[in-house]
Amino acid sequence: MKKYLLSIFTVILPFLTFAQETTSEKIDRVFKDYTGWFVDAIFYEIPFSEEYQIPWVLIVLIGGAIFFTIYFRFINVTGFRTALRVVQGKYEDIEKHGADTLYGDPTDNVDHNIIETLRDDSAHGEVSHFQALTAALSATVGLGNIAGVAVALSIGGPGATFWMILAGLLGMASKFAECTLGVKYRDVGEDGTVYGGPMYYLSKGFGEKGMKGLGKVLAVVFAVFVIGGSFGGGNMFQANQAAAQFIKLFNFESGNAGMYFGIVMAIIVAIVIIGGIKRIASVTEKIVPFMAGVYVLAALIILGFNWHLIDDAFALIIEGAFSGLGIAGGLVGVMIQGIRRGAFSNEAGVGSAAIAHSAVRTKYPASEGIVALLEPFVDTVVICTMTALVIVITNFDGSFMEYGVPIKEGVELTATAFDSVIPHFSIVLTVAVILFAFSTMISWSYYGMQGWVFLFGKGKISDLVYKILFLFFVVVGSSISLGAVIDFSDAMIFAMVVPNIIGVVVLSPIISRELKKYMNAINVKHDALDEGAEDLTKHM
Repeated sequence: MKKYLLSIFTVILPFLTFAQETTSEKIDRVFKDYTGWFVDAIFYEIPFSEEYQIPWVLIVLIGGAIFFTIYFRFINVTGFRTALRVVQGKYEDIEKHGADTLYGDPTDNVDHNIIETLRDDSAHGEVSHFQALTAALSATVGLGNIAGVAVALSIGGPGATFWMILAGLLGMASKFAECTLGVKYRDVGEDGTVYGGPMYYLSKGFGEKGMKGLGKVLAVVFAVFVIGGSFGGGNMFQANQAAAQFIKLFNFESGNAGMYFGIVMAIIVAIVIIGGIKRIASVTEKIVPFMAGVYVLAALIILGFNWHLIDDAFALIIEGAFSGLGIAGGLVGVMIQGIRRGAFSNEAGVGSAAIAHSAVRTKYPASEGIVALLEPFVDTVVICTMTALVIVITNFDGSFMEYGVPIKEGVELTATAFDSVIPHFSIVLTVAVILFAFSTMISWSYYGMQGWVFLFGKGKISDLVYKILFLFFVVVGSSISLGAVIDFSDAMIFAMVVPNIIGVVVLSPIISRELKKYMNAINVKHDALDEGAEDLTKHM
């Protein structure tokens, strides 16, 4: 089966090479002819009235998020403080060796040699909680936060911000659920390499429930989608946008500049992805906090200069969220735009983040699920909201945006908003776009690789084939105008929602048990500390 699937990709590759040799217009037309039906099916909008339609994928995403929020008793709220403590390493000791091993024995077992004696029993995994979080964040924090928010506001007005925040809060429960399963059902190779994600919890989890056949089918479908998404939306689109911003910043002539940019970018990406998730995580743990910090700092400076307008901005957001303020589709139209942008920005429910989070070092799967719920909060509730506030405040006089009039290029509009207070910040923003694109590419390379390995097997040759293909598409994405190629790759990313949400809903009772197990472990440690035991975290 694996050889058969690999042969299919080998047959397709010449056509992809041929596509590079033709014009962008021909690529776009031919690709659209063959894939348009798939794109239309994934993004089909269910007409609820003549005024508004809702994409069925959005209904599945938000419906799943609401279900998980209720089923896990508002874990997006109750688990927030615990998530911060986990990321800080407060429970690293019990996650590595188990709470009962370290704190469950009533006799005095605390001595300086305990770490050495327990080393062989330590947890599997390749990265820390913080590294897994930043690796996953690097795939979601990006152009959607800069350009996507501006697009949403242009269509839905300021009120879209409120519903965007709500989508982010609900998405926290989805991320918790899928990332817990990612750790629960991961595979660990003899060399310690971790293989995880929806492919594994769909096949293994459904197998435990006597639905092995269905689970295998869903897993294969997901793997195909994640590979396609990694080449397109997670690669070519990012490379294309980064190249466009770079060329615009330095006013390069059109021609081969994009291709040269793509070659350089491919070399840099290669240096990172060849090292696997450990190197990816080591890079993202530095890039993501830095670029997010610069962006948030700039936003805070603008909000600081205009602090007296913040309450007015929130008033406009709340009013627009429940009135529509003349936006097409009224209240429902505003709601759809906000929820759509929030859900699509943080990818909660898509299943992609579960792949990165599955590589974490821990004995308790729910520990990483709790860490993962921070992702939609940072991505959507914090960064997207700050972008929206900056745009609303700097556009009170309607100088550069008319709400209700859709725009296509959101980066330029966001840059205009920032430049109005911080002159020439658009230069920094361009650099941020390139860094965002780079970090997204390296994270999606890992996602696609996991799907590839699931289909074709584990091995150095198989890994190398995927990485070469991925780097090839970096150059292609930088060189051509994408159009329908991106529509198709985006459709593949959001098609991942279907098998993933089905799997997570079916396996929810298992997630609940894992959450209870981890919370009990935390309680065991706290009880031991209350009784005078030494906190062994510092010895880890």
